[in-house]
Amino acid sequence: MEVQEQESVGRWDGLSSRDATSRIETMENIQQVVMKKIEAIKPMPPGAFSPSAVGSPPNSDLNAILAHLLMLSKRCPFEDVRALSGQLLRAAQDLGVRIPRPLGNGPSRFIPEKEILKVSKVADRTQSIFEDAFSTLGRLDNISVVMGFHPHYLESFLRTQHYLLQMDGPLSLHYRHYIGIMAAARHQCSYLVNLHVNDFLQVGGDPKWLNGLDEAPRKLQPLGELNKILAHRPWLLTKEHIEQLVKAEEHSWSLAELIHAVVLLTHYHSLASFTFGCGIMPEIHSDGGHTFRPPSLSQYCVCDIANGNGHANHHDDPLGNQEMCGEVEVLMERMKQLQECRDDEEASQEEMATRFEREKTESMLVVTAEDEESAPSRDISRHFEDPSYGYKEFSRRGEQVPTLRVQDYSWEDHGFSLVNRLYPDVGQMLDEKFQLAYNLTYNTMATHKDVDTSMLRRAIWNYIHCMFGIRYDDYDYGEINQLLDRGFKIYIKTMVCSPEKTTRRMYESFWRQFQHSEKVHVNLLLMEARMQAELLYALRAITRYMT
Repeated sequence: MEVQEQESVGRWDGLSSRDATSRIETMENIQQVVMKKIEAIKPMPPGAFSPSAVGSPPNSDLNAILAHLLMLSKRCPFEDVRALSGQLLRAAQDLGVRIPRPLGNGPSRFIPEKEILKVSKVADRTQSIFEDAFSTLGRLDNISVVMGFHPHYLESFLRTQHYLLQMDGPLSLHYRHYIGIMAAARHQCSYLVNLHVNDFLQVGGDPKWLNGLDEAPRKLQPLGELNKILAHRPWLLTKEHIEQLVKAEEHSWSLAELIHAVVLLTHYHSLASFTFGCGIMPEIHSDGGHTFRPPSLSQYCVCDIANGNGHANHHDDPLGNQEMCGEVEVLMERMKQLQECRDDEEASQEEMATRFEREKTESMLVVTAEDEESAPSRDISRHFEDPSYGYKEFSRRGEQVPTLRVQDYSWEDHGFSLVNRLYPDVGQMLDEKFQLAYNLTYNTMATHKDVDTSMLRRAIWNYIHCMFGIRYDDYDYGEINQLLDRGFKIYIKTMVCSPEKTTRRMYESFWRQFQHSEKVHVNLLLMEARMQAELLYALRAITRYMT
C-alpha cells in the first residue's frame, strides 16, 4: 500500500517543473498510466454508454487520477498542463469512461468565478507567484487563488507559510502539519484539516495519530489546552500554561519548539477565519470538490440558471445598488468629518480610556449572526478536546476581558524580537505580512479613486484588537462606531470569533457597493489582526515565564 501511495505522489512531480519538456514528458507518462487502467477495466464502447454505467469502479485509483487531472485542467498555472489534462479527460470520455466535473462554481461560494482572477488570464506578477506556488507544492489551492486579488500580500503569505511548514525549524515536518490540523479543527474547518491530513501523510506522519489527539505522541497532547485557549480566549493564557509545557518531566518542549508551535496555531486559527469568511470551496480533486454523476437540471434552482453560474451576485443587482447608492459616500463623508474633528480638538487621556472601555463592552454584546451551537463532526472533533469550549460574551455574566495596553506589551517592541530570537527570520516574515495587510491600499473605495483609506483600515484593525482587550492609548475608539455599522461588526465578530458560523448572506450584506477584491482585503485585515492579537497574548505569557 505504501509503495502504491509513493508511486501515486511521484507520478505528478514532474508537472511542477519550470521546464516545459519535463512537464510534457510527465503528462505522456500519466497518459500511458490512464490508458492502461482504462484498458484493464474494459469500459463499454461509447455507443453502448448508458446513464447507469459507471465506466470505472467506485473509489478506484483511476477515479483519483481523473479527479487530479480535472483539478490540473482548471487550476494549474502552466497552460500546457491545463490543455493536456483537458485533452486526456476528453480522450477517456471518448472511450466510455465517465469523467468527473467540478462541484460548485470556482474557488469561493461567495465570489462569482468570473470575478476571481482566472489562472489563465492574470497579470504577470500574479502568474509568476502562482507558478512558484505550484512548483513548490504541486498544487495551487483555492485560498491562494482568492488571495490572488492582492499579489503583494499573497507573495508574503506564501513565503511565510512555506517557511513555517517546509524550511529548517525546531519542529519536525509531521509535527508541523499535525499542529495545523489541531488548529484548523478547533474551528471545524474541514477544508484546512483535509489539506493537512494529506500533507501529514505525505511527509511520513503516522496514520494512527489521525484517529484522535489521544493517539498522538504524549508530547503533543498537552498542546491541546494551549490550542483551545489561544483559539477562543487568548487573554486567559498565563506563564503557568507555558511552564507546564516547558517543565514537563517527560516530553518537555523547548522554548524554540513552543514558539514554532504557537506561530503555527495562530496562523491556522486565523487562516480558518479567512477560509470561512471568503467561502472557500473544497479543492476540485478532494472529497466534496467533484462528482462523477452527470449534471441534471433538478440540481439547480431557477435563480442559479438565470444568473449563469450559481452565484447571486449583488454587484449585478441594479435595484440593490440604487438602495445602497449612498453607502460609500456616507462613509467617505464620515471619514472627512472625523479627520476635521481630529484637527480641531483632541480628547483627554481619560476620555480616550473611557471610549475604549465602552467599545470593548459593546463588542461583547454584539451577537454573532446565526448564533446557534453546531456540534463538530467526529472527523473534525477527534483532533481536539473539549468541543464545547468557545468564545463567550463575558459581559453578559458580569465578567470582562482584561485590558492589555499596547504600550505595555506590543508586537513591535516585544513580540517581534522574542520570535526572531527563538525562531530566526520568522519574526521578520510575520512583521512584513502584518505590515502589508495593514498598509495595503489602492486608494479606492468602490468606484471612487484617490481616497485615503488609512482611517478605515485602522478602525477595522483596532476594533478586532479591542474585542481581544488590546488597547492603543493614542487611538480614539469613538471613531469605530462612526465607521463600522452594526451589520459589519456582526460580520467581523463572527468571522474572528466563530468563523464556522459565517454565512454567504452575512458576506453579501456588508459593504454592498464594494468590489469583491475589497471584501477579500477586509478579510486579510481580519485574519492578520486576529493572528497578531493571539500572538501577543502567547508571547507575553512566554516572556513572563522567561523573566
